[in-house]
Amino acid sequence: MKVYGVSVSYYTGKLETYLRYKGIAYEMASPYADAREIRAHTGAIQVPMVLRDDGRWMSDSTPIILALEQEFPEPAVLPQDPVVRFVAMLIEDYADEWLWRAAMHYRWSYEHDRALLSRVLVDEVAGHVRAPRFLKRRHIARRQHRGFVVNDGVTAATQPHVEAGYRAALAGMTQMLAERPYLLGQAPSIADFGLMGPMLRHFGQDPTPAEIMRNEAPAVWEWLARMWNAQASAPPVEFVTAVPECAAPLLREVAETHLEQLAHNAAAFAKGESHFDMVVQGCAYQRLPVSRYRVYCLERLRAAAAELSTEQVTQVRAHLPHPQAEILWRDEAPARSGYDVAGEAPYNKAINVFGEGVPE
Repeated sequence: MKVYGVSVSYYTGKLETYLRYKGIAYEMASPYADAREIRAHTGAIQVPMVLRDDGRWMSDSTPIILALEQEFPEPAVLPQDPVVRFVAMLIEDYADEWLWRAAMHYRWSYEHDRALLSRVLVDEVAGHVRAPRFLKRRHIARRQHRGFVVNDGVTAATQPHVEAGYRAALAGMTQMLAERPYLLGQAPSIADFGLMGPMLRHFGQDPTPAEIMRNEAPAVWEWLARMWNAQASAPPVEFVTAVPECAAPLLREVAETHLEQLAHNAAAFAKGESHFDMVVQGCAYQRLPVSRYRVYCLERLRAAAAELSTEQVTQVRAHLPHPQAEILWRDEAPARSGYDVAGEAPYNKAINVFGEGVPE
C-alpha cells in the first residue's frame, strides 16, 4: 500500500508504527503535489491517507487501523477483555484529540522548535511552491501558529495548563509502564498506538518536549523506541485481563480533559455554534472551534460503551468515577454528527478536522 504522509506528522507516525508492527508492507509518498487528485478520492487532505493496491482509498488513522485489524488479525492490538478494550479505545481517543493541542503548541510556540519544523515542512511538502525558501518557512510557521495554537485556545493564560497536560500524560504513562513493557500488557495495544501519535513525531522529536520527556519521563522515552522497534510476535498476545490500578491517574486525566472537551464541543455543535468556551481543571478556554469530527468521536465511544454488558459497564464506571465520564452513559446523545452514518469508514469521504489542506 502507498501511505501519503509527512515524516513529522502526528497521525502518520501512529499509522506507520502500526504497519511496522504488523509487518504490512508500505511505501511513503507526499500528498501535497497531487492534492487535487487525492482530495477527489478522500474528501480532504489530512495525512495519512492510504491507497490500496486494488485502487481503494483509506483515510483517518483510527478507522484505518480498525479496518486493517479485520484483514490482519494476528497479533491483535485490541485487548480480548471487553472492559480493557474499551479503556484502551478511550485512551487512544484522548491521545488523538486532546494531546493534539499541547503537541501543536510546543511545535509552533517555541522558537527553536518552530525554526526546525518550518524547515522540515517546507522541504517536504512545499517544494512545488514557487517562492523563496525563507518566505515559505515564514508563511508555514505563521499559518501553523495561528491556525493550530492561537485559534485552538492557547493563550498566555492557558499555556501553563496546556503544558501541564503533557506532563500529566507522561506521569500517567510512566506509572503504567513501571509494571509492564506496554500500557496494557506484554504487547502493544490500540492505546499504545494512539499515544504514538503525539509521543513519536511531536513530543519525542520536537526539541522542547523531547528534552522534557528524556529528563522527566525516561520510561516513556524508552517505550517510544520499544514501540518503533516492536515486531509482531506469535499469538496469543498477552494483555491484562483487568484494568490495572496503575491506570487510575491517566484515566482521571482523560476524563477531566478529553471527555470534558467532547461534552462541550458536542453541546455547542447541537446548538449550531461555531465556537465554545469551557473550563477544564480550573483553566478557562475561550472561543475553541467546534469540531464535527469530535462529535463523531464521542459517538464512537458511546457506541462502544453501549456494546458492554451491564456488569461490564459497572466495571468501567468503577475505573471512571469522574463526573465528566457520565457523557459516555447518558441516555440521550448530546448531538449527532451525521458523519459516516453508513459505517463505511475508512473507505468513505473524510471531513476536514483541523483545517483545509494544512500540514501538521
